[in-house]
Amino acid sequence: MPVKVGAHVGASGGLTTAFERAQAIGAETIQIFGAPPQTWRRRKIRPDECEAFRARMAETGIEPVFIHGVYLINLATESPEQLAKSTEALAGDLRLASAIAAKGVIFHVGSHKGAGFPQVLPQIGDALRRVLAETPDDAWIILENSAGMGGSVGSKFNELAAIMGAVKSPRLKVCLDTEHAYAAGYNIAERAGLEEAMAEFEREIGLSELVAVHANDSKIPLGGGVDRHDNIGEGHIGRAGFEVIMAHSAFREVPFLLEVPGFEKQGPDKANVDILKEIRAKVGAG
Repeated sequence: MPVKVGAHVGASGGLTTAFERAQAIGAETIQIFGAPPQTWRRRKIRPDECEAFRARMAETGIEPVFIHGVYLINLATESPEQLAKSTEALAGDLRLASAIAAKGVIFHVGSHKGAGFPQVLPQIGDALRRVLAETPDDAWIILENSAGMGGSVGSKFNELAAIMGAVKSPRLKVCLDTEHAYAAGYNIAERAGLEEAMAEFEREIGLSELVAVHANDSKIPLGGGVDRHDNIGEGHIGRAGFEVIMAHSAFREVPFLLEVPGFEKQGPDKANVDILKEIRAKVGAG
């Protein structure tokens, strides 16, 4: 089965509108926000909305669906208030994921702000175990690798592996963001660098735990450590880099989700989706 190509799409105006936006750009799989990403506030989604969403997913065949957690989540924070709000937000999105038959919630673990990863690992593990205990077991918690800026957790695969080892749950999975990996120093744009990176991923985490790819080119040079997405082919990874990535066996059954600025600066668009589909056809991905 070919690698599915999709994108993060808006869901303003009702959750089911995400499918209309996906169809407009040719997306085969989608990611949405379950709540406004820059605030803790969230509206209660009615059961009939969830039922309508599942029906539209079945009608359109656009799946899998993922939810992206709010940007304010920080499980490495020193603030008890922010930690409580972070776990509440993550749990809320997981309950929604279960209700709408989404695979799970992709989120940024947060930043230790200089405290050091070993210092915050126990807190992260405790927080994730609490969230797992109080949410439906049919929704994954999906850790996303980071670009490495500001003490962000998870820029190296061994940190994600340490979190998974501390939690020990089959519900804990990983999303690989191509821009974040490149900015963190993994040269995934070249065949040798990608082979080395994915061998490390397999050794530290296990490729079976990889459930999604955030497909983003990079405005930042290799190892730049900053989270700045670019359109496919316009950044430092480049179209040739994505040909290398999509040809790799590690990604053969993993959905690709665009989070790019768009050629018209309106977010992921048909042009970017089409580029990934062209690359898929060229390299025979899947």
